[in-house]
Amino acid sequence: MAATLVSSQAYSYHCHLSKRTLNQAKEPYSPLRFSRHNHIERRDFSLKNTRFLILTITRKQKPLSFNTVCFAADEPSEISADARIRSEVLSPFRSVRMFFYLAFIASASLGGLIATSRLIGALANPARSGEVLEIVKGLGIDIGAASLFAFLYFRENKTKNAQMARLSREENLAKLRMRVEENNKVISVGDLRGIARLVICAGPADYIEEAFKRSREFTQGLVERGVVVVAYATDGKSPVLEFDETDDNADEEMSQRRRRLWRVAPVFVSEWEKWLDEQKKLAGVSSDSPVYLSLRLDGRVRGSGVGYPPWQAFVAQLPPVKGIWTGLLDGMDGRV
Repeated sequence: MAATLVSSQAYSYHCHLSKRTLNQAKEPYSPLRFSRHNHIERRDFSLKNTRFLILTITRKQKPLSFNTVCFAADEPSEISADARIRSEVLSPFRSVRMFFYLAFIASASLGGLIATSRLIGALANPARSGEVLEIVKGLGIDIGAASLFAFLYFRENKTKNAQMARLSREENLAKLRMRVEENNKVISVGDLRGIARLVICAGPADYIEEAFKRSREFTQGLVERGVVVVAYATDGKSPVLEFDETDDNADEEMSQRRRRLWRVAPVFVSEWEKWLDEQKKLAGVSSDSPVYLSLRLDGRVRGSGVGYPPWQAFVAQLPPVKGIWTGLLDGMDGRV
């Protein structure tokens, strides 16, 4: 009777263990199942000459641990995506030309290798000595073609890199901030694309004052052409700009035009200083030299130089922003 009882208990435990095993097999996959450690306890039961080994399986869960791995991203490229897109727009067939240059270089190089192998065979075989001259001629053509297309490719690539670097600098210029004196609104240089032609005057306060005086007689023409001057005093002083406000209506109107011409001032001057220093270094100009930069309506740099802006030349060369030619001549502001 006792043996029957133990056997029935063992059978019940076996069924219970099989049922738990079946339920575990039906459980969905989970990484937690592989992070658990099973601890096995042995219990021995003896009844007369019969010995049963019963395994009791207990599970002990360990708390999850998460390892956070941080990856440092590479520094952003100096050439922005906007600069790359503008470069493709300005030179739409450059990529096609560079592709064909590479294809011609590969073709000429392959022909040169074949001609070289033929030349070695002809020199080793006296019976083929008559072919040497013809093979050398073909090898020379292959070498000349490969050299020519390699030169064209590297020249095109150099032009591409120079253009993209210039466009990248112009994109950085477009991010510089300015304050409109009329309403103290802060805008960026890029916000005036298609609206105004900026002329940046960077120098000491007395340089700004002299440039302001020289622009007086051309105020009306400059305003009609959408010119807006950004006066950046590099010495930290505030230039004194006299707009000659009087009771005369004509003088009052001219004063308003001068204010409209000289109505923006740079903010975050450290960024302006950094950008101008880079431009001066590239142009080989000393850091303390007063300079000017003129921008086109599309925001690209039209011209620059050391000294005072040529106000008269601006009036003579730039088309008005109003009239029947508005929009048609927006991209014809002159050299870049």
